Amino acid sequence: MLSRIFRQRAPIGPFVGLCGLLLSGGVQGEESKPASGTAGLAERIQEIISRPEFRHASFGIEFYSLDTGKPVYTLNEEKLFTPASTTKLLTEGTALELLGTDYRFHTRIYRAGPLEPDGTLKGDLILVASGDPNLSGRLRPGGTLAFENVDHTYAGSPDTRAVPGDPLLVVRELAQQVAAHGVKRVDGHFLVDAGLFPEGDADRGTGIIISPIAVNDNVIDVTAGPGAAVGEPVKLEVSPATAYARFINQARTGPVDSKPEIKWEHDVTNADGSHTATVTGNMPLGRPPILFAYPVPQPTRFAELVFAQALRDQGVVVVKAAPRPPDFKFPIGFYTPENLVAEHVSPPLSEEVKVTLKVSQNLHAGMMPYILGAILAHKSNDAAQAGFDLEREFLQKAGLDLNGASQGDGEGGAPSAFFTPDFMAHYLAYMSKQKDFATFLNALPILGRDGTLWNIQPTSPAAGQVHAKTGTFAAYDALNRKLMLTGKGLAGYMTTPGGRHLAFALYVNRVSLPADDDASTRVVGQALGEMAAAGFLSQ
Repeated sequence: MLSRIFRQRAPIGPFVGLCGLLLSGGVQGEESKPASGTAGLAERIQEIISRPEFRHASFGIEFYSLDTGKPVYTLNEEKLFTPASTTKLLTEGTALELLGTDYRFHTRIYRAGPLEPDGTLKGDLILVASGDPNLSGRLRPGGTLAFENVDHTYAGSPDTRAVPGDPLLVVRELAQQVAAHGVKRVDGHFLVDAGLFPEGDADRGTGIIISPIAVNDNVIDVTAGPGAAVGEPVKLEVSPATAYARFINQARTGPVDSKPEIKWEHDVTNADGSHTATVTGNMPLGRPPILFAYPVPQPTRFAELVFAQALRDQGVVVVKAAPRPPDFKFPIGFYTPENLVAEHVSPPLSEEVKVTLKVSQNLHAGMMPYILGAILAHKSNDAAQAGFDLEREFLQKAGLDLNGASQGDGEGGAPSAFFTPDFMAHYLAYMSKQKDFATFLNALPILGRDGTLWNIQPTSPAAGQVHAKTGTFAAYDALNRKLMLTGKGLAGYMTTPGGRHLAFALYVNRVSLPADDDASTRVVGQALGEMAAAGFLSQ
C-alpha cells in the first residue's frame, strides 16, 4: 500500500544518498557490531537483509539501550539515510518541548465595526487564523481528537477513511456563537486573517496547501463508487458539500480488473474564488467505494465560503460575499475582547501530536515549523526558517551531533532529508528523559495495533509492545515500470520481556519493488517490523 509514500517531486537540487552498499546481504567493507548477548538479534537481522529483494539495498540500524546508554547492535549507524516520515519525530518532539503538551490554539472571530440594536454589524466579521490544524470533525467530547489508521488525506487506498461525523463541526459551532452574540446581518464581508504566516506552500507528502487556517485538513473528501455497469458514470459523494467546489463528473465505471483512479482536471477558479473541477478516471465494476481527497487550492477562500454558509444556516446574513483584497492593518485594532464574537479553543497540543504521529499527517507536520516560527519567534514571512532555527537550538541543547541530521520540511519529504541511525537513536534516548516523554511515547503508532503500524506484524509476540514512527519515500521507475523505494524507516521504543528498555532506528534505502499498491508494506514494511520484533525478543 502506497498510502504513506512521499512521491518524489521535481528536485530542488542534486539528490544524492550517502549510504553504504549492501551486496548479497553483506556490507561492503563493514560488519555489523552486535554487543554480547545479542548474537540472536544479529543473526535474525542478517537473515532478513540477505533476502533477494534487498540485494541492491542499503540498511542502517541501531538498537540502543536506554538502561546503559550504549548501543547493543549497529549497522552503518554513522551513514546518512533517507528517513521519510520518521522526520516527524523531530518536528513533533520539538513542538512538545517548546510549546508544551498543554498548549492550545485559540481561533477567534471579531467584529470590525459597531453592532446595532437590530443585530446589524456595520463592518466586517473577521476570523483570525491561529494555525490550529484541527478545525475539523476530529474533535470528540472530553477534548480528544479522533483519527483513522489510514488518514483521509492519503487518497485512493481501500483502507482510507475519514473520521466519522461532521467535517465542519468546528465551523458550525463558531457560527452558532456568532448568532448567539446577537449578530443577524453583516453589512460587510466575512474574512479570514491568515497573516500568522504565508499561505501557499504545499506539503511534500500529499500536496495539500499549508496555511494558518485548516478546515477539514484543507481537503474535500470525494468518495467514488462504480455504477451499475461498465461505462456508466461513477457515483460521487462529496463531503463537505460547499459552494467552494463544484465537481463535473466525467469518471466512468471500468471492468472488474481495472485500476481505480480518480483525477481532478480542468480545475477553474471562478470570479468569486470558488472552483469548478472536472472529475475523470475509472472505478472498477463491483468494487467497494474508495475515498479520494480534493486538495483545496486556496484554504483562506475555502474557509470564508464555508463559514459564510454556516452563518447563513444560523440566520446570519453576510451582505458582501464577493472577495476583495483585504487590508488587515485597519481592522487589527478591533482584535480586542469587547469585539470578540466567537472563539474555538483547541484540545491540548498532546492530542494534535498524537494525530500527526499516529497517522503520519503530512499537512499538520508541514505546518509545525511555520507555527513555531510565528508563535515563538514572532516571524511571519520567514516563519518556517525561524521554526527550524528554534529546532536546531533545541537539538544543540540536547547535545546531539547535527552532522548526522539534515531536514528541509516538517513532514520528511524534502530531498535534503537525511539522518543517521545513530543520530536518531540518540535523539530518541534524549526524548526518553524529558518530562513529556509519556505523551511522546503514547503518540507513536503501536506495532500491529494502530496508526501506520496497524497492519505490520499483527500476530508477532512484539505486537502491542513496540511504539514507533514509520516513514516511506518512493518514486516511479519508468524504465522498469516498477517502484523505487528510495527510503523506508522505523524508529521508536520497546521494552523487552526481560525488562530492557531500547530505542531503535531502522532504515533501508533503494529497494526495487513491483508497482502495486501494497508492495512497500508487504515487502519492506514487514521486514522492518520483523527486525523490531527481533529486537523485542532479544535477551
